[in-house]
Amino acid sequence: MAAKLKKGDKVVVLAGKDKGKEGTIASVDPKAGKAVVDGLNIAIRHTRQTQNSQGGRLPKALPIELSNLAYLDKNGKPTRVGFRMEGDKKVRFAKTTGDVIDA
Repeated sequence: MAAKLKKGDKVVVLAGKDKGKEGTIASVDPKAGKAVVDGLNIAIRHTRQTQNSQGGRLPKALPIELSNLAYLDKNGKPTRVGFRMEGDKKVRFAKTTGDVIDA
């Protein structure tokens, strides 16, 4: 299935401990159906000190299910994403406003 959410999209979390918070997608794993959103779903990871890194308790953003994320349209409202053909090109569009997301 085509990716409805991509890296760099502004999204809002629909469920979980960060419900209602907004962020930008840093990376997407389509096989697992998860995405990492900057600054959200943070957990503390304990890392050992090495010659290259300090170590200690480091915050890390963990993946969130794609079904728990919604794209933010130009009005700042959560929306679903659809696909349509414009000429010979397949584009994503916001279902609430009908605006094309990536031209």
